[in-house]
Amino acid sequence: MSHDQNYKNLILDYPHVALALFAAEAAELDPGVRIVPVRQEQLQERLGARFRELDVPLLVEWPDGRRAAILFVLEEETDPRRFSIHRLAHYCLDLAELFATERIVPVVIFLHAAAGLAEQLRLGGDRQVYLQFQYLRCALGELRYADHRDSDNLVARLTLPSMQYPPGCKVEVYAQAVRGLTALEPDPEKRLKYLDFIDIYADLNDAERVQYQREYPEEAQTMSRFAERFREEGLQQGIEQGKQQGMQQGEARVLERQLRLKFGELPADEATLLAWSERVLTATRLDEVVSYGEEGHVS
Repeated sequence: MSHDQNYKNLILDYPHVALALFAAEAAELDPGVRIVPVRQEQLQERLGARFRELDVPLLVEWPDGRRAAILFVLEEETDPRRFSIHRLAHYCLDLAELFATERIVPVVIFLHAAAGLAEQLRLGGDRQVYLQFQYLRCALGELRYADHRDSDNLVARLTLPSMQYPPGCKVEVYAQAVRGLTALEPDPEKRLKYLDFIDIYADLNDAERVQYQREYPEEAQTMSRFAERFREEGLQQGIEQGKQQGMQQGEARVLERQLRLKFGELPADEATLLAWSERVLTATRLDEVVSYGEEGHVS
């Protein structure tokens, strides 16, 4: 999975705290606001070739109506050299036209330090500027780990490994990210999902993993037991589903034999056979078990 998709998932799973970290203007948002991801199908249909799948537009609405809705457009750039302020401006103008609003906040999340990039676009002549565009910029590689190590913002804790920290502190950073995940995320599926996220961006080598287990044994054992138990539960569910599927397939084979004995050869797939299973015991004629479509296909 790409870094773009990882961050897209992160923003969609935790939109409130993602905006609080990535978008300075969002600091005013209170817990009562409603944040709605804009449906990508809608954008693709109306923007056509201009649609950018890996952008994350979030519509922020105030239920009491005291402020007009704001559309936050978040874009993640792993490599700052790929960033184009012209492309971003073009996309924001498309969205402004599409949603008939001027309340749009573009946010660019750089995974690494991003020095020297254009932060505003000005179009005009000698006397006047006719178009001025700028965006909120969050370069994770420039944020100080020490400022966020004990944050109660889950997105900040999950992205600690991408922040700036002193040499030799990677294992501590990893531990603080895992502590944040266990303390702030109660959902077991998301815990497992974002444990993988932390692993990807911390990228501990074998020696660092040994160091982590030695210096943070409680955290290491807790998450190891949790991950093992969760995966075992998932495996058991898969086994039970497989058993159920096997039973259904067996029932279909029995039904097929019954139909052949009673009515002769009949072309039908497994799903169709299962659908007929309740009718065959009381049927006296084939048409009481099956029905046919207009073109003579079994339905």
